Amino acid sequence: MPNVLVTHADEPLGRRVVKLLWHDDRVGRIFAVGSGPAPRAYDRYRVGALPRLHYARADLARHRPVADLFRSKRLRDAAVDTVVHVPQHAVPSSDRPVVARVPGRTAEARLVLQHALESRSIRALVGLGSAFVYRLAPGNANRMLETSELDLDPDVPPEIRSWIDCDMLFHGEIGSPRLRVVLLRVPTVLASGGYVYLHPGLAGRSGPRLRAAGFDPLCTVIADKDVARAAQAAIHSDSAGVFNVSGHEAVPLSVLGRWTGRRGLPVPGPVLGLASRVAARLAGEVARDLLDGRHLRYGFTLDTRRAERVLQFRPAYRIGLARAGDGAMRLEAVPA
Repeated sequence: MPNVLVTHADEPLGRRVVKLLWHDDRVGRIFAVGSGPAPRAYDRYRVGALPRLHYARADLARHRPVADLFRSKRLRDAAVDTVVHVPQHAVPSSDRPVVARVPGRTAEARLVLQHALESRSIRALVGLGSAFVYRLAPGNANRMLETSELDLDPDVPPEIRSWIDCDMLFHGEIGSPRLRVVLLRVPTVLASGGYVYLHPGLAGRSGPRLRAAGFDPLCTVIADKDVARAAQAAIHSDSAGVFNVSGHEAVPLSVLGRWTGRRGLPVPGPVLGLASRVAARLAGEVARDLLDGRHLRYGFTLDTRRAERVLQFRPAYRIGLARAGDGAMRLEAVPA
């Protein structure tokens, strides 16, 4: 029975993973780690003399806090043998910490992986990665396998470059003789209320986004509940490797933006390119992610047959329209 550590458990996807594991009789203790205070929803999980859920705060982008966490008595007492690394996703890109010129997402992945490898008790690491690491050819006919080429172009936007760096870190340890590494490549994640996560052009603050006129890329989407289910399937599997996971639907970017309050403003390509270069010079490279990039021009879908065959994972939710409490229509995850 695995005892599981979940990172960024104070953010939406982390909370989804913790909740699902809490109701899983095949999971023992859960050690939740976040950068802020424990969510109030966890209060009912931490009752009794021997609660199954433990919570700790740590800055996962800094070496000392991560080292202290993995060497702590609390972690040893919880007998953690599995780590689910959920990347930071509820903070806009421009607010993410940068450590020694390394994006916070990359620093976290490197430190969590390093200490998992050095630990004597941890035997498995499940990491959530991004499907936006793939090189996209012009058009919407991109059908990506796990073996498809990554976008290693030197001009790739910094936001996607950090995802690629994390992907390569985890991928490089898949053959480790002592640590079972599973990398789940996840597309755009849609949560209740129309919230969007892990899309380089839509995540973060609401408001309009500039996009090149004449382009409306296809966005493969997955419900946040299915992301948690995919992590659960990886925990209980004996297999290692890279797996594409996605939902049933693919939605045009314009539709996704409209229903989530992030409408796209079409701008001629040359003007957008100039704006991108000016933004990179004046506001830093991160700002360029909101203005340019293949992910805002070309769409893709994911081949998920390997996850179905090896992990026995199939999406259980579809994305549909639901009426919110204020009467407005929202994109919501509904049972398939």
